[in-house]
Amino acid sequence: MSSKLRSTNLEKLTEQVYDVLIVGGGINGAVAAAALAGRGVRVALIEREDFASGVSSNSSNLAWGGIKYLESHEYLLVNKLCKSRNELMRAYPSTVKEIRFFTTIQRGFRFWSFFVYLGALLYWLIGRCKTASPRYFTARQLEAREPVINTENAAGGLEYSDCYLYDNDARFVFNFVRTALNYGCIAANYVESVSNRKGGDLWFTTARDSISGRELQIRSRVLINACGPYVDEHNRLTGERTDHHHLFSKGIHLIVDRVTDNKRVLTFFASDGRLFFLIPMGPKTCIGTTDTQVADPKVGVTDEDRQFVLDNVNALLDLELTLDNVIAERVGVRPLAIEGEDGEADWVQLSRKHVIEVNEQSRHLSIFGGKLTDCLNVGDEVVEHMANLGVRVPNPDHCWYGEPSASQRAEFMLQARLMNLDSLTDPSSSEPLSERFWRRYGTAAFGLLESIREDVSCASLLIENAEYTRCEIELAARREMITRLSDFMRRRSKIEQVVRWREIESAPGLHEACEILFGGDAQLRLNEYLREGAAG
Repeated sequence: MSSKLRSTNLEKLTEQVYDVLIVGGGINGAVAAAALAGRGVRVALIEREDFASGVSSNSSNLAWGGIKYLESHEYLLVNKLCKSRNELMRAYPSTVKEIRFFTTIQRGFRFWSFFVYLGALLYWLIGRCKTASPRYFTARQLEAREPVINTENAAGGLEYSDCYLYDNDARFVFNFVRTALNYGCIAANYVESVSNRKGGDLWFTTARDSISGRELQIRSRVLINACGPYVDEHNRLTGERTDHHHLFSKGIHLIVDRVTDNKRVLTFFASDGRLFFLIPMGPKTCIGTTDTQVADPKVGVTDEDRQFVLDNVNALLDLELTLDNVIAERVGVRPLAIEGEDGEADWVQLSRKHVIEVNEQSRHLSIFGGKLTDCLNVGDEVVEHMANLGVRVPNPDHCWYGEPSASQRAEFMLQARLMNLDSLTDPSSSEPLSERFWRRYGTAAFGLLESIREDVSCASLLIENAEYTRCEIELAARREMITRLSDFMRRRSKIEQVVRWREIESAPGLHEACEILFGGDAQLRLNEYLREGAAG
């Protein structure tokens, strides 16, 4: 079970001096761990909740080159993000996929529609023409291609390409954690950093296991603060002073049944002038987002948020969605890096670019801002800083990211075809089992084939419409450090995002899934999960 992997790692956290301890298991911490471990550095990673439990599980699931930053003339940032997006497409062809964005420009918008198209053309050129080229459409052509769009006030529109994550953002982040584990990183979720002190050449971090309450002493030469929106809070805990701090913008999404069969992102400018998306999510559609300045990273969805999204989608499309149509909600903050301890800025104009601040004297790094698209750069930059912090990098040229080789994929697909795996795909699934298994698990998917050869029932779904088979849950129990049921239902999978709560809580297979994941603690974890869901 996953609890065994976690228990083993908890013991190992105290047994040696690590080159680097990373605090925070979101995208920044996950790629830092994978990059360092993949290049031979001794790394530990702790996260006070579950991996990817904050911002990294509440994004728009997009890996995009930052087209909106053209308006603020941040061409170098757009160039960097486009290069990052292209590298993600190359390295993760099964996960990061090109998708068309279908954009409608309303009359009276701050730019005329053809000028926006010219911006998309520039964006395509900055992106090295690695995607399909943009196209311009009149209002009549928009309606013909996407009848659900309300073109009554449309001046025109365009279509261009960017990328999205086929599964979900949290799954993408966890796969970096899993990569780090494969390279020898010692990682544990639900372990909180409660105090840190520098003694000689070492950091002494007192951490608390929030499941048992036990305290651990972790020793490291370098400490990395990758706490996402809580970077400032953790720096106060360690006494680190930095030139940057965070401002926060809250974004929410509502998930509804699929509003169009066309598999593209519908893009608009909402009533407040900001970008507004309808994003395919298998049989569902993810709608949003809001952009509300908040002072605290602890946020929730308000009635005003919901109404804003519903009002905009109903005005922009020929729909009449209500709260009854909402299946699930997502809410998180964007941590926006700003320079100056008490500095202020036009937060709407702030970008999601990351900043890594290094204190060589104390051997401490703080990672501010960032987004999924730029994650590989974060990992590489963290490794580059090691030389100035006295940490040896044994394998500096090793490529630490990417899917397994094309030959391994071909071998897996051959075996899957010979055993007629795809014929076992449930009719409710959005893709064949072979494609899904390889994208999610890479070479670990060979073990799934073996399980199904031994018992064909392993290919059956435990929870209707959830797109997770019995053997996948068994694999997750062994490899994915699932400590609470929400870890699996919300982050390792997107079940909570595509299945209504009343269907989840009454699913006959939910208890069996708990038995696979938690053994003797199955009923305890199930009751805990049902209480949380009822309260939420």
